[in-house]
Amino acid sequence: MAAEKIAVVPGSFDPVTNGHLDIIRRTASLFDRVYVCVLRNGAKKPLFSIDERMDMIRRVTGDIPNLEVESFDGLLVDYARDKGADFIVKGLRAVSDFEYEFQMALTNKSLNPRVETFFITTSRSYSYLSSSIVKEVARYGGDISEFVPKEIEKDIIEKIGG
Repeated sequence: MAAEKIAVVPGSFDPVTNGHLDIIRRTASLFDRVYVCVLRNGAKKPLFSIDERMDMIRRVTGDIPNLEVESFDGLLVDYARDKGADFIVKGLRAVSDFEYEFQMALTNKSLNPRVETFFITTSRSYSYLSSSIVKEVARYGGDISEFVPKEIEKDIIEKIGG
């Protein structure tokens, strides 16, 4: 019997976008178990709390049976090891994302030679999309319905407007 293939999809997800969801769904179709890990990063000032981000991801991925949502801080390779994951999956929107992510992949490989990083390019329809863009459009009252899952659109508008 083959070993279970476990992957980690890390990110800030502040908030989760349709681009994130696309990468998460595609990853879940490739691996036996997937952990979506919400980053606790003291250097960033997120709009949504860790619990809010995890809740939003759970609501939009509830139909994916092989997926769990958690948070983490510290080294991603340590988290992956603790979960028995040998794979880290990162979404790439543009060449500009690649340089940083490639550097991180090499660092992770150095820290844990068992870990492989997979890069999945975003679907063309989401290549421009980021959480920052969603927040900016929402701040100015723009329509974000094409950018985020409908289940969380109201959460974003209320958080920014309130």
